[in-house]
Amino acid sequence: MTSQPHAPAGEPPVPPKQPTPLLGGLSPEQFMRRHWQKKPLLIRQALPGFQPLLTRQALFALAADESVESRLIERHSADDWSLKQGPLQRRQLPPLRQNGWTVLVQGVDLHDDRVHALMNRFRFVPDARLDDLMISWASNGGGVGPHYDSYDVFLLQAAGRRQWRIGRQKDLTLQPDKPLKILQHFEPEEEWVLDPGDMLYLPPQWAHDGVSLDDECMTYSVGFRTPARGGLAAELAMRMAEEHEDALCYRDPAQPATPNPAELPAGLLAFGQEGLRRLLADEAALRLALGEVLTEPKPRVWFGEPMQGWHSGAVKLDRRTRMLYDEQYVFINGEALRAAGKDAQLLRALADQRCLDARHVAHASPAAKAVLAQWHASGWLHLQETDHE
Repeated sequence: MTSQPHAPAGEPPVPPKQPTPLLGGLSPEQFMRRHWQKKPLLIRQALPGFQPLLTRQALFALAADESVESRLIERHSADDWSLKQGPLQRRQLPPLRQNGWTVLVQGVDLHDDRVHALMNRFRFVPDARLDDLMISWASNGGGVGPHYDSYDVFLLQAAGRRQWRIGRQKDLTLQPDKPLKILQHFEPEEEWVLDPGDMLYLPPQWAHDGVSLDDECMTYSVGFRTPARGGLAAELAMRMAEEHEDALCYRDPAQPATPNPAELPAGLLAFGQEGLRRLLADEAALRLALGEVLTEPKPRVWFGEPMQGWHSGAVKLDRRTRMLYDEQYVFINGEALRAAGKDAQLLRALADQRCLDARHVAHASPAAKAVLAQWHASGWLHLQETDHE
């Protein structure tokens, strides 16, 4: 894929108390209190005059890239669907005028600065929850069928028109023997047609079905991370166990000869329980593991070498970089750095703003400058004036 110069950073996140057209005249505080994970919100002209940030050709080029997750979904009849995973070469896609097909390209924010800047407008939700921006292109009649998601989503209409039907579905039974998770008994309660610039917010578990009404329909989906409790706990335990210094091995000097060799020894169970209790009791290690897990780069993500050497100047995080912090640590791309005082303030500002001006970098301590230089060498941040991927 060809490299793309850094685009302008775009508008910053909306201040929490400021009403905004992006949320239908609500402030982020009002939206989070009234709608977030509670009820849908239809927003007419959330982004007035919005134009697609990528052409169809550019989107299809991403779908053909091995480093990009993409899917082709075709509806052949009312009850006949097919799914093909990418990469998708152009010759593998149906003719543009053929009805009923959709290409979905995941994580476009990782590959285009303009899309990344658009996604950053939703950072009134914590970065630990913000996941990615998916773009779908559909011919007339295209869609993915009635379904529900386990995560919150903003559905921004970018080109063409799409009809949305939604409902608070109770029966979550899926159609059998389908390559997609399509609801068997979809019961819509409301229906709208969205034009370019319109946006629909849906909380988790709200069933929805979006159907393209035009030959060139593009919808941008801003999705949020919803870790499953068991999965997150397993990741945390694994990471904590790797770092835990307790090298005590199981011993059983009082173990008698057994007539039941396949029976699980009670002492071994107790030994394992004690190990887990020790992990959970170490709150500092738990917080450290959580920050590292939540900033781990996505699969298929890698960082290129800088195109020029480091010098003190304005910096900007790479669009693929994940950065969080807590009271003691700064977390970046799966690693943790203990920070305090003015260094912590500087790095937290970088995490919140995703950039630092030259004045702040110039007044940073030698230790903080060394950290920034190291991150620059790793491709995690760039000098603002540098044009490269």
